[in-house]
Amino acid sequence: MPTINVDKAELYKALAQEYTTEEFETLCFEFGIELDEDTTNSERPIINGKQEAPQLKIEIPANRYDMLCFEGIALMLNIFREKTPLPNYRLVAPKSGKLQTITIHPETMKVRPYVSGAILRNVTFTQEAYDSFIALQDKLHQNLARQRTLVSIGTHDLDTLKGPFTYEALPPKEISFIPLNQTKKMNGEELMQFYENDKHLGKYLHIIRDSPVYPVIFDSQKTVCSLPPIINSDHSKISLKTKNVFMEITATDRTKLEIVNNIMVSMFSQYCAEPFTIEPVKIISEHNGETRQTPNLKPRLAEVEVDYVNSCCGLEAKPQQICDWLTKMCYTAKPSSKDENIIEVLVPPTRADVLHQCDIMEDVAIAYGFNRLPRTSPNKASTIAQPLMINKLGDIVRMEAAMAGWSEVMPLILCSHDENFGWLNRTDDGKTAVKLANPKTAEYQVVRTSLLPGLLKTIRENKKHSVPIKVFEVSDVAFKDLALERKSRNERHFAAAWYGKTSGFEVVHGLLDRVLLMLKTAFLTHEEGLEGKKLDYEVKEDPSKPDGYWIEEIDEPTFFSGHAAAIYLRHNGKQVRIGEFGILHPTVLDKFELRYPVSTLEINLEVFL
Repeated sequence: MPTINVDKAELYKALAQEYTTEEFETLCFEFGIELDEDTTNSERPIINGKQEAPQLKIEIPANRYDMLCFEGIALMLNIFREKTPLPNYRLVAPKSGKLQTITIHPETMKVRPYVSGAILRNVTFTQEAYDSFIALQDKLHQNLARQRTLVSIGTHDLDTLKGPFTYEALPPKEISFIPLNQTKKMNGEELMQFYENDKHLGKYLHIIRDSPVYPVIFDSQKTVCSLPPIINSDHSKISLKTKNVFMEITATDRTKLEIVNNIMVSMFSQYCAEPFTIEPVKIISEHNGETRQTPNLKPRLAEVEVDYVNSCCGLEAKPQQICDWLTKMCYTAKPSSKDENIIEVLVPPTRADVLHQCDIMEDVAIAYGFNRLPRTSPNKASTIAQPLMINKLGDIVRMEAAMAGWSEVMPLILCSHDENFGWLNRTDDGKTAVKLANPKTAEYQVVRTSLLPGLLKTIRENKKHSVPIKVFEVSDVAFKDLALERKSRNERHFAAAWYGKTSGFEVVHGLLDRVLLMLKTAFLTHEEGLEGKKLDYEVKEDPSKPDGYWIEEIDEPTFFSGHAAAIYLRHNGKQVRIGEFGILHPTVLDKFELRYPVSTLEINLEVFL
């Protein structure tokens, strides 16, 4: 959960009440947040020659983006304590009646397609409010905006700019401006080089660096406002003297775009001369003819069932009581005139996390008091769960392998593309592996389609141990399957690897025989099998043959030539290749930095159900 630092004295002043640490901790618990630390009696840093004022470090739930700043915490706690009425957020047009506009050019679809905006008029910033304004942007960038990849916020002194504004996408060399807090004018390419090693901004350059065009916001004089999501222009930077704040927000996710806009304006519109008023901005899309006005601060209507709330909370509350409790949580609620079991709830624009009546029910429980909820048994009927058959089968195989003297390992299900394919001398046909769209590192690019990479990496990291090393794993692999709604499917596999001074081929073969014997699968001779016919992984039927398994030599690049076999299974007249075992090819060993021979075994357990 994000932790927010707030000035203790300022917060108590905003709450119009002094608290002891224990009392404030209790208040936080009652509201569903947590006081992590009170630094009053701690050693505090010296800032500009003065010791930092005592801070309250408050942990905020991940869903409460509206409380990622001092203003949000103070406002919500005051409403919860019934000291402050619900804010009435209003969109107010300028005196001229003509809204500022941002026109989106079609080229932005190639890089960052969405934009939103708003204006805060006649703002009065103190140093504390200004710092909080900047800090909230940073918190939203790190959390909801996923390091600016989904959303980025630009704030400007409107009095230094002249609308209407345009949102364009141009080649890097055609964008030239002085970045924030700099003195030298740079084009897009120079800016990328300049900030390449910057500790703060360098980590964001990758978002647009390889794009043929960069997004840019211009005013009517072709003055650059910002190069999202990297940096604003120094020309329009805001300061304590700023009175009119223009916000432009660009995004790759339209839903999160509007959430961020709503949170920013709702938190800081209280500093306007007329509190909680926001001037909207008109967004014009040239490529699709769409025109919309942002932000949209109209509350969402939701319905919650009285019986549902009472059942979940163990209460017998009347509809009006529930409405009163919801008011403490910043909702506007009233009993429905059509159904006495329904409460109509207006969800404020700051609560994008409210998706279902269970979210509203949770807030009812908070407002009522978790410690006051009656203690009841969750269910009078007791049931005994049973494992899924695939899990039960996996446990049986796991136990048998362990009793045979093999050690179980549990590597990660993600691996690099090379580990899953190239290092095993296998080719990627593009239709097999589930790939991550934006992997955090090169080590986690695909969901594995084989258990072998994990086993071999485990052996690699444990080479200092005495040999032979005998390890196994029973776990899932994943494959693309476009026929399914989720477009992928899991398979439970069993795999084992022997690492020693000899190949261990016969040991792995013995483990295979033991496991299949335990699964009551008979071994078939070559004559009882397919009589020399090769069989791929697809299922074929031949009711004239007996059930059981057999092996046939294969020549695959993963294994040493002439020292590998495919495993085939026939059950109820259906026959399928279920796996393979053999001695790994020397090039595979070299890729995984192994100096001794390795024999591996891998089979699909799903076919035994």
